[in-house]
Amino acid sequence: MVTASLQQTAAFTRRRPRRHGAGILPGFGLSLGYSVLYLCLLVLIPLAALPIKSADLGWSGFWAAVTAPRVLASYQLTFGASLIAALVNLVFGALAAWVLVRYTFPGKRVLDALVDLPFALPTAVAGIALTALYSRNGWLGSLLEQGLGLKVAFTPKGIVVALIFIGIPFVVRTVQPVLEDLEREIEEAAASLGAHRWQVIRRVLLPAILPALLTGFALAFARAVGEYGSVVFIAGNMPMVSEITPLLIISKLEQYDYAGAAAIATVMLAMSFVLLLAINLLQAWQARGREGRA
Repeated sequence: MVTASLQQTAAFTRRRPRRHGAGILPGFGLSLGYSVLYLCLLVLIPLAALPIKSADLGWSGFWAAVTAPRVLASYQLTFGASLIAALVNLVFGALAAWVLVRYTFPGKRVLDALVDLPFALPTAVAGIALTALYSRNGWLGSLLEQGLGLKVAFTPKGIVVALIFIGIPFVVRTVQPVLEDLEREIEEAAASLGAHRWQVIRRVLLPAILPALLTGFALAFARAVGEYGSVVFIAGNMPMVSEITPLLIISKLEQYDYAGAAAIATVMLAMSFVLLLAINLLQAWQARGREGRA
């Protein structure tokens, strides 16, 4: 009798016309309206205020503000250091995720918890700690400078170190669930068929985790581009040498040059959007290629 009732309900559901986009649960219109309002108030309106405020400069003033030599040097340093840090995190974050998923060793839970430390630690505290560690009198800074003649703190190298520190959790936490869902029997089957370790990595593991790797890279890069607190202490903040763009925006605001700060922020926003769009298109292309091969 219960089976007959379920069959009747299913037949009624199939016959009943359903509006496009409507689901079984009610409240689609209300939830969609709330989501749109939430995004507008917290994301779209603040971002739209940047180009609107920078329009006070006019086109010539805007172009002069965003192409000044000091500003161009900050762009190069910010995006260059962010790219290097994201690439480093892409490699070592994937290795860390692999170790945490595939191996069991003493202290594994502690290491897994330490991955999230940059999320919980205030950025200013991280910057002070890294500066104390890599300065000339610090534990690592003294060894690097005396042994290798390598100065880290108050140089662009220190900026890269800080960006690596705050960005690695994005890659680890993005790749780790994918590796956990990837069955180990697939790797064993590939090895039993004669595949070498590099072939297993290149043809079995890498295609499976590549979307997650790209997502983690995009998140780490986006976080690094806008990072301020952990960088400002270790950077040295020398114009044309170790001054990042977020610091330059803060300097403009302190000088009450709100239009100039908005103009620089608008360029940062546009460049970040283009880079993230390119990464998303690459992810979509890779997913279509994987579906085609399947």
